[in-house]
Amino acid sequence: MNSSGQPPFLPSMHVVDYTIHGDDMQFVEIELDPQEAVVAEAGGMMFMDEGIAMETIFGDGSNANKGFMGALLGAGKRLLTGESLFMTVFMNQGAGKKRVAFGAPYPGKIQPVNLRELGGELIAQKDSFLCAAKGVSISIAFQKRLGAGLFGGEGFIMQRLQGDGLAFVHAGGTLYERVLNPGESLRVDTGCIVAFQPTVDYDIQYVGSVKTAFFGGEGLFFATLRGPGKIWLQSLPFSRLAGRIVAAAPQTGSGGREEGSVLGGLGRMMGGDNR
Repeated sequence: MNSSGQPPFLPSMHVVDYTIHGDDMQFVEIELDPQEAVVAEAGGMMFMDEGIAMETIFGDGSNANKGFMGALLGAGKRLLTGESLFMTVFMNQGAGKKRVAFGAPYPGKIQPVNLRELGGELIAQKDSFLCAAKGVSISIAFQKRLGAGLFGGEGFIMQRLQGDGLAFVHAGGTLYERVLNPGESLRVDTGCIVAFQPTVDYDIQYVGSVKTAFFGGEGLFFATLRGPGKIWLQSLPFSRLAGRIVAAAPQTGSGGREEGSVLGGLGRMMGGDNR
């Protein structure tokens, strides 16, 4: 720790400036000085200035000294959770400042997080990570009770972001921030978790009733978050949004059935549809 009480600055950590544009369909525009870089999951880039080089790397590139086996182990954990083995680095190799932008994957809010102010670490839902300054380490944080986690639904597999730089996470719908006091707990739908500090203890629990689990519409499991620490939640997980779209969309099958209509098959029977 330095005299200010903050973690020491890591020389490999890139410092970036940013601007968040938009309201419900946001994107973050990041300004890079020469040789500065950001790392992101594949598919998030919106635009970039000429002079920015894009390179796909094995892992996140945060520690070049950990060797091939260390990188392979970290990438293997990502592969187990359905994530890509690779990430993309965007580096300013030109003269002067250059810009690169990353768009949110669905309606919601982009939240910048200064890891230095949070003690150097953040646990984030695996689908919420958008991008980060190069030097931020992105790894998988397995939950302690793996048996329960295998059935915990979306939101169980979490990513650990470590470093002293900026990271950007995305929340679907409305972003809710809350500080939990020591011992204070909150039960949350697993998909509604965006991120929390590592001081927050979390567990996956069964809803407790077969009838509630199968007919309540809230899933089989929920997460319990226990303070102290700060948490970020989202009101609209992508899985919930996708489920509603699929349920409402007309789907014409081989028999001409339109599942998205108000009355469905009953309406066609009453209307004399004998196809």
